[in-house]
Amino acid sequence: MPKDPLTDSALHTPARASLLQPATAGILAAIVGFGSAFPIVLQGLAGVGASPAEAASGLLALCIVTGLLGAAHSIATRQPVSIAWSTPGAALLISTGIPDGGFAAATGAFMVAALLVVMAGLWKPFGRAVVSLPMSLASAMLGGVLLTLCLAPVKAVGAVPELALPIVIVWALGWRFARLYAVPLAVLVTVGIVVFATPIPAGALADIWPKPVLVMPEFTLSAAISIALPLFIVTMASQNVPGLAVMRGNGYQPDVGPVFISTGLFSGITALFGGHAVNLAAITAALCAGPESHPDPARRWIAPVASGAAYLLLGLFAGFASAFIAASPPLLIQAVAGLALLSSLAGAVTAAMAKEDERVPAIVTFVTTASGVGFFGIGSAFWGLVAGGLLLMLQRAGRPAGS
Repeated sequence: MPKDPLTDSALHTPARASLLQPATAGILAAIVGFGSAFPIVLQGLAGVGASPAEAASGLLALCIVTGLLGAAHSIATRQPVSIAWSTPGAALLISTGIPDGGFAAATGAFMVAALLVVMAGLWKPFGRAVVSLPMSLASAMLGGVLLTLCLAPVKAVGAVPELALPIVIVWALGWRFARLYAVPLAVLVTVGIVVFATPIPAGALADIWPKPVLVMPEFTLSAAISIALPLFIVTMASQNVPGLAVMRGNGYQPDVGPVFISTGLFSGITALFGGHAVNLAAITAALCAGPESHPDPARRWIAPVASGAAYLLLGLFAGFASAFIAASPPLLIQAVAGLALLSSLAGAVTAAMAKEDERVPAIVTFVTTASGVGFFGIGSAFWGLVAGGLLLMLQRAGRPAGS
């Protein structure tokens, strides 16, 4: 029987009610995704040399592309394809440091990482090779990147307990009673503390309207190795692969080629305006693809469309967010970023230690990355992968296949 256009065939409820639930879920996903991660994105871009104006431009570009791309894929496929920026990638940037050539070189590295994602979508053997990278090593590299950041809340409590403790307590209570809102609540408390308890220079927040800033890329070998390659691996292993798993776990079978190609191409465009990478959403994807979005799987594609519209509106706050963070005490911003990344660190460590025969190579990757020690202008994340990979190869040398 043909569907009545005014009713939902699965639930026999009015069509407006059927639209409201996925739309609400999508808007919630956008608010949670933005509120939990924008400090990390801004800190990451600043960490590789972006000025506050360039960081604001990057956040604006990421919001626009995230919104438009997620809505476009979902409308075209009638599947809940959620797009997000790479939060683990932004965390990687915080620990990388400013490359030779400054933010222009970092932008060039963003474009190289974007090209690698496009190649993974176009050339299936390359895509399979990336996916076959030992998850233990990729997760250990991510864990090493996140460790220093996740120590920030502890350091903040030790340095300024009167400011940091309220943030940690609110986060802990949110984690206990409303886990989805734990980090956004901590961000709100941080904003309140900064406004009322710390001096902000006059005029620091005067020009808050976001403006696109074109950044001409500079391509250097050291930035390609220390930024582009780890960013690509982290984005694929920590965002795209889990994002696909979330969709498949909810009964959807997206064509990964177009997703990788489009996210890679648009990541290259955002790089020209200071953004680092967009990809499949992993955590917030569950809000849009799961039964919380709508009992009828055929209606859940509406959620990423609503989320996309919300991201376009949230992008208008990019200038204010960047100016506010630039004027705030760095230790408090690092503390709330560390709280936001604790669950990612827990997941990375768990995945790194999952296979007993790969634990020591994974630990070598973890400690090498966490050390922050680089050589030849190349950051520790790359050397962590090299050290762990060489040990894993040595461990397997001479063994029969499959042993």
